[in-house]
Amino acid sequence: MYLTFNFSTSNYSNLSDADSLRVEELTHRSVKISIIIILGVMITLGNIAVLLVITSSVAGWSRNSRYFLLSLTAADSAFGLLVMPLNLWVSLLKDYSEGPDTLCHVVAFCNATVYSTCMYTLATISLERYIAVFYPLQYSTLMTRKRTLLLIAFTWCFPLFLLSPITFPDGIIEVHFSTASLVCNPSYSSNVAYTLSLTCLIFFPCSIVMTYANLRVWCAAKRQRLKLRKYGCALSNRHNVAARVLVPVMAAYYTCWTPCMAVMIYCALSRSSVPEWIEFVVVWLPTSNGFLNCVFYFWINKNFRRKFHLILQRLALAICPELADAFGWSNTSSAQFVSGILDNSMVHERTSSVSSTCTLLSLA
Repeated sequence: MYLTFNFSTSNYSNLSDADSLRVEELTHRSVKISIIIILGVMITLGNIAVLLVITSSVAGWSRNSRYFLLSLTAADSAFGLLVMPLNLWVSLLKDYSEGPDTLCHVVAFCNATVYSTCMYTLATISLERYIAVFYPLQYSTLMTRKRTLLLIAFTWCFPLFLLSPITFPDGIIEVHFSTASLVCNPSYSSNVAYTLSLTCLIFFPCSIVMTYANLRVWCAAKRQRLKLRKYGCALSNRHNVAARVLVPVMAAYYTCWTPCMAVMIYCALSRSSVPEWIEFVVVWLPTSNGFLNCVFYFWINKNFRRKFHLILQRLALAICPELADAFGWSNTSSAQFVSGILDNSMVHERTSSVSSTCTLLSLA
């Protein structure tokens, strides 16, 4: 009688432990899904606002600059409109207790392609800025419309070719659904050579181009600022545009992308995994760069904010005139505002502009 009672208590204890682990797992899962959804909404809304502005003329932004920035906006929007919904759908509706399938390979391919395209696009923007600053007279020859579109096509098509092996279920790369990060992840330890080649062809080249181009532009802006200050052409309390833009851009890039690449290389070489929450953070951290790009490339630009304010006025006047009147956005004031913006755009629209991030002339 005593042994039977003891056995029942032991089973009850084991069931309680299993239930506690299950509740904890569901709690972690709910928190992760909430974080992903909030991040996806922020990225989507931020890039929709950006798209509304840069599809029209913005003072100081050339046609080529808008092409590159549109490409960046499309890549960042894919985080919120493609990567997050696909992985959430897989995590909520699919049961991966039996292992990966073709769908998970396709989702993993989409994830890797969007990540790679974003990095390539950031590198091409830095390259365009570098050419505009150091070769302004040759800019129209070096950065023709055809070459600009070819560069953009490369940033979108080359990752498709480079990452195509991930799509094959019986290929050189295994894919599994990770319950830690809620993502269809390639098992990079299954092919170390391929993993290292990806980092050598994507992350490191893009990082080198971005670092070199932005560092050169920042140094040039600093030298010009010192010269202007020396001859009394610049106020001492004038904001340092280069430091305010280029430094945060590079800091955000390395903060978001380096941990992910480091963990990927570590897992491939050591053939081991990292703790659950570390994996979740490093996998989803690069997507936050899609929102930070909206802040650093667009919202700190005065011309962008003015144009967005104009668009809000137009939408308010078209949808809800009463709301426009409440904010003082009358038809007369809006028409004057539109005229001023368009005149300013025609004056500042130039072929060799330095996009929205660092125009050396603005330091004067």
